[in-house]
Amino acid sequence: MSLTLYVRLLWLAGAIQFGIVVANAWLPGKLRVKQGLGSAPPFLRQIFYVHWIYIVLVVGLFSGLCLLFPADLAGRSPLGRLLSAFLACFWLLRVFLQWFYYDKPSRKELGDSTRCTSAACWRSSLSLGWSRCIP
Repeated sequence: MSLTLYVRLLWLAGAIQFGIVVANAWLPGKLRVKQGLGSAPPFLRQIFYVHWIYIVLVVGLFSGLCLLFPADLAGRSPLGRLLSAFLACFWLLRVFLQWFYYDKPSRKELGDSTRCTSAACWRSSLSLGWSRCIP
């Protein structure tokens, strides 16, 4: 496969990750986070929100890497290949956790959102994993 194809796959992964960042704008309401954390101590709620924001920032960074430096991630540099492999593993782990760790009734209640998130993470993992294969 050509470098051009891998660059396009990485652009796709970047776009998917950007979509995940955007989805996090409405996700707290959909997940009823405020009600769920209502009885938690204020410090625990603050930790939760700070971690959530940091994760969104990191996913935004991942998106930027895929959109701005796809040739590097596709194999032009050893560091790019390492980052690409890391990102592929990151998203693959995310799919695994969603399907085997997250609460099954909650996943069922969220329905299409759960399936869309899984598909997005799976596609990101595949795009990044394939791009890692270029020597």
